Amino acid sequence: MHTVQLARRDLLLATASVAGGLAMPQIMTRAAHADLPMAGVKSPGFKRFRLGEFEVTTLLDGLRPGDGPHPTFGADQPAEVVAALMEANFLPPDKFVNGFTPTLVNTGSELVLFDTGLGEAARPNGLGRLEENLIASGYTPDQVSIVVITHMHGDHIGGLTGGETPAFPNARYVVGQIEYDFWTSPDRAGTPAENNANAVRSKVQPLADRMTFIAPGDDVVPGISSIEAFGHTPGHLIFRLDSGGRQLILTADTANHYVASLQRPDWEVAFDMDKARAAETRKKVFDMIATDRLPFIGYHMPFPAIGYVERLDEGYRYVPATYQFDI
Repeated sequence: MHTVQLARRDLLLATASVAGGLAMPQIMTRAAHADLPMAGVKSPGFKRFRLGEFEVTTLLDGLRPGDGPHPTFGADQPAEVVAALMEANFLPPDKFVNGFTPTLVNTGSELVLFDTGLGEAARPNGLGRLEENLIASGYTPDQVSIVVITHMHGDHIGGLTGGETPAFPNARYVVGQIEYDFWTSPDRAGTPAENNANAVRSKVQPLADRMTFIAPGDDVVPGISSIEAFGHTPGHLIFRLDSGGRQLILTADTANHYVASLQRPDWEVAFDMDKARAAETRKKVFDMIATDRLPFIGYHMPFPAIGYVERLDEGYRYVPATYQFDI
């Protein structure tokens, strides 16, 4: 009898003790955190890794939330079809975020920057952060020795200058001849391409005397070669990096949304100037990447913009890189 009463008493005491022990930290936590301000510090705007003998750094120029992705993506599809694909991939059906990610490659003898972001005009809206994140990554603009422009849309050329001053004062420039000729032609006047042609006239043409013009297949430097990827623009180029037996593809704007453009490569994209050819290029490029199991950096992929693709139904599934470059 005494044993039963003792056991019951011990159980009640133990229960009370546990309950009190659970309650105490909650009370203390609430008291300690009641007036704790948010840090408000931005996440790092760069990601660095090694590719053979190359050092590769992706640099976030900014993130731009907006409505969509329909009709920017899938304008040839019913809105509800695009929304359903987003929801199936855990994304909101009527909002998306567009990211902009230039890439910096240190070859050991050259510091090569691919594309320059939106530039100073976009800074009031939280974009145009290339210079800020370049410096945060340990380099300065005057160390950049080569600037490569994959194509001449405004979000790739906007950061070429600050005011009328070159943003990368010691750099020479590498651009596609076809792309340059298209945008600088007087034939753009009075066409839908006129506004962008004016931006090229302002940002690109003043640097022409420091430019090297290339064709698909030409090298930028040893280990960095250009590949034709026309359609998004008439002279859109992508690039293969090859160092120490490792390869990586810089796909620029071949795909502009990691779900809509990859899982449904045939869907129209508003930014593609030749939509049919851009779709053909998407499938050709990402078939190669999937077949050869190559990593790639996409300018508009989710930051830090590095990943892989695997074939999925009628398209490809984006697989973000994790620790592949850390071992």
